[in-house]
Formats: sequence, structure tokens, C-alpha cells
Amino acid sequence: MTSAARPSRHAPELRSVARHVSRRRFLTGTAAAAALAFAVNLPAAGTASAAELDPARLTADPFTLGVASGDPGPDSVLLWTRLAPAPYQPDGGLPAERVPVRWEVALDERFRAVVRRGESTAHPEFHHTLHVEVDRLAPGRTFYYRFRAGSWISPVGRTRTAPPEHAHGPGLTFALASCQRYDQGHWTAYGHLAQDDVDVVLHLGDYLYEYAVSSVGGARAYPAGTLPDLFGHETKTLEDYRLRYALYKSDPDLRAAHAAHPFVVTWDDHETENNYAGDTDESGGPAEEFLLRRAAAYRAYWENMPLRRPQLPDGPDLRLYRRLHWGRLAQFDVLDTRQYRSNQAYGDGWQYPGPESQDPARTLTGDAQERWLIDGWHRSDAVWNVVPQQVTFSRRYTTTTLPAKVSMDSWDGYPASRERVLAGAEAAGIGNLMVLTGDVHVAYGFDIKRDFEDPGSRTLGTEIVTTSVSSGGDGSEKPSNWAAHLAANPHLRFYNGQRGYATVALDRELARIDYKTVPYVTTQGAPLTTYASFVTEAGEQGLKPA
Repeated sequence: MTSAARPSRHAPELRSVARHVSRRRFLTGTAAAAALAFAVNLPAAGTASAAELDPARLTADPFTLGVASGDPGPDSVLLWTRLAPAPYQPDGGLPAERVPVRWEVALDERFRAVVRRGESTAHPEFHHTLHVEVDRLAPGRTFYYRFRAGSWISPVGRTRTAPPEHAHGPGLTFALASCQRYDQGHWTAYGHLAQDDVDVVLHLGDYLYEYAVSSVGGARAYPAGTLPDLFGHETKTLEDYRLRYALYKSDPDLRAAHAAHPFVVTWDDHETENNYAGDTDESGGPAEEFLLRRAAAYRAYWENMPLRRPQLPDGPDLRLYRRLHWGRLAQFDVLDTRQYRSNQAYGDGWQYPGPESQDPARTLTGDAQERWLIDGWHRSDAVWNVVPQQVTFSRRYTTTTLPAKVSMDSWDGYPASRERVLAGAEAAGIGNLMVLTGDVHVAYGFDIKRDFEDPGSRTLGTEIVTTSVSSGGDGSEKPSNWAAHLAANPHLRFYNGQRGYATVALDRELARIDYKTVPYVTTQGAPLTTYASFVTEAGEQGLKPA
């Protein structure tokens, strides 16, 4: 999966700064910060002194990339858009000038009952993206929102707030999505998801892929020359990543899903580079060079996702792990298993476990995030403790013959880290653990065992793995290793290799999981099928056919 290396296009002064200052602060030197505009707050003098764009100069629709919302709280939600009249141009078709944008939030989609309105500024340093944190909203309500720049009005988005903090409240239905490689198929699943009745969408990573996209869009098979050549190389620089998000967000099905539902997002590897680990790139190159790329990727990610101000990156660092609540029904501990992990053991890939992978000092989450997760469980009063994260948590063998190889990129490659998390869950006494996973381009349903080597050990929770939206192409109902996987893993209750998404409906008594699939993605128009459904009961964990 490694593309041919290209010469670095990072400015020489940035590489010089990276070599001579500490890892966490290497991008805060004046020259580096100016060159990449990695300000950690809204720029003061620089942006305030920038000219304001005359609205009359907005002669083309600036809302080409749609609208989005995210991270709903009981009285607030984050609203997002980006102004880009020409999204496939590096400057988005706008000069380096600030643009005033008005916004409205209403109880109805015709905006007869507006409850909040205001004005924000789209700064050129942030690529004319907007992150508006709207507060003083009523809890547990559906709202509609829109933006206005000059005479242009954005598409209308729909969002909602969470229930009051301590309310038992009604049930919750959320969707899981991941892995949407643009050049491997159409995002038909998102078109269906936009019409689905869910409260929130959890995106579990690989929202963007760094690989080159041809002018025909790969498997999408557009007419020759449909896409510009500037997408025909791997993303390395801030400009590269920004342009790739513009391509991805130009997809009408993705825009529809964002407009229909609030998203809670976390990343995996491809938003930066395949299988990176901390400050180590896939090929093991110089850390200072990779951290420049990581800083660019993290900056573009924040700019283009519906994330709040605490997630604004500081150079190559971005605290993405965070906690959200849905009343007292569910606590969501959103993890980041890329930024702080130890390097994959034995050179990555599928390898036999050994002293290197089993080293107790190795971590997938980093010490601080691990403590934050377990401490949060000790304080939780939620019925369901849900952990949206990236890579397969449960043990996964491919053969009944032992020893068996395991994935060094997943939690199997970090068994001591997994054991600390399981022990923490057990010590905290949480009764209903649910781990949510993407990454592997298939759908799984696992029972999380206290000891995966003992099928009779206690079931602590369930792991719901959603398949990809498009990555891997059309897929199949039963991949070639389907029977071997089920035989080798008695805690594996479901396995399907088609594209799609999953939904989870929670109430105080049980969770219902629906695995939804489309039969193909290399052509448009695929129907959606609920392929399989399971339940797990509060207080009696384990997946059972619904």
C-alpha cells in the first residue's frame, strides 16, 4: 500500500526548525508558524488586520462543500461549513481576506422560529472554514441551521442536542461509519444513511485516504479528465491535504449525510499516512520530517471536521480523545489509537506474538489517555459505556492451529495495553461495555471476553465493527477466510464482507445492532439491506440474534 516516495515539498526553513527544537514545540517557531499558519488561537494582529472581503465579490456559490454539525451537548452543538466557490483550487476561489458569515438556528426548516443567530468570520488562515459553537439551546431537541455569506445561503442542515445531563431520557440510535476511499467506489451507503432515522453518526476513521486519485476517480470510472491532475499524487503538505478534503467533501452522498445528522468523529491512520505510529511513519523515516507531515494532516483534519475549539491542533499535536454524554443512558469515550501508540512490533503486518509485542511497556493509547479512560469509567453513572475507536479490539486468529499470527496494528499487537483496559473496566464495575471499531473493511460482531483464551470466561461487553463505506471495492457476503475466522474465534458472532454501515439502538434494557449492507459500490444506485440484527441485554452482555 506504499506509494512511490516523492521529494519533500515542505519549506527548508520548516525542516530546519523541526530538526533543532523539541518534538512538541517544533512548529511554534516564528518562521514555521508563519509558513504553515499553524496558529493555536484565532489569529490576532495578522488576521484582524487582513482586509475584509466585499460581499459583492462573492459572485459564485461559496457553499459547494455543504454544511455539517458535530459533538452535540445538552445545550450546544458545533456547526461547520467552508467557503469555497472553486473547491478544486488551492485557495478555494477566494482571496486571502476574511469573510463575515451569518448563521441561524431554528426549530423548523423554514426558519420561522429562529432561536439563535449570529455572525462569525471565515479566516483565510483556516482556509475559510467556520467552527461555530452555538450554546443556550434547549436539550433533547432537533434544530435546523444555515449560513449566509453575501447574497448566498447555504443548504439547510439538521442537528440535535443531547438530553439533559442527568436525565434517563428516551432511547438513542446512532450509526457507525468508516473507511471511505474515494477511488474505490461510490458512497451510496451515505445516501441511505442520510435518510435513516438516527440521532448521531460516529465516524471511526479513514475519512480521507492519502493515496493518489486519477482523473477518472479510480473505480468510479468518470469520463477522462473529470478530476484535475492535482489529485494525482499522495498527500504530503498542508495544501495537499486541504485539496483532498475538498475532493471528498464534494461527494453529494457525504454532504447529504452531514446535513442530515450531527457527526462525532475520530481518525485512524489514512487521514495522515497508512499505519503510522506516533512520530514514526510507515517507512521508518526521520521523525522530524514525518512530524511536519503530521502537523499538516492534523491541521487540515481540524479545519474540515465539525470539531470544537479544544481540538484545535498545536503543531503536530491534537487532543482528539474526548468524552460525551447522552443523559445517563450512554457515556461515549472517544479514543485516538494513532497519535500516542508504540511502533508496531516485528515490522507490522500479521506476525506471531512474541516478547516484542508482549512487552508490558508497549501502549496503543499512551499512558495519559489510558488513565483518562479508566478514570472516566470509575466516575460513570451511564447504563452503557461506549468506546468509539479505530482498530479491532477483540482477539482475532485466522486459524485454529496455534500459535497463530495476529495483526500487529490492532489491539492484538498490544496485548498488555488491552489487558490494562480490560482490568480497568472490571475494576470500575461497568456493566455494559460496548467498543465500536472501523479499519478492517468488514463487519464483525464480537463478545469481549475477560480472557480471550478461555471461551468460558466472563463476557465484559461487545465489540461492533462496522464495514467500510467504499474501501476494498464491492466486497462479498462471505470472504474467503469467513469459515476459518468463525472457527478460530468462538467469541466472533458475526462476519460479513460487504460495504455499508451499522446502527445501534440503545435503551435502558438492551442494545439492538443492525448491520446494513449494499451489494456493490463500483456502480451507483445499490439498494440497502439490513443483513443481520443482534441484541445484547443490559446486565447480561453477549450478542444474540434479534
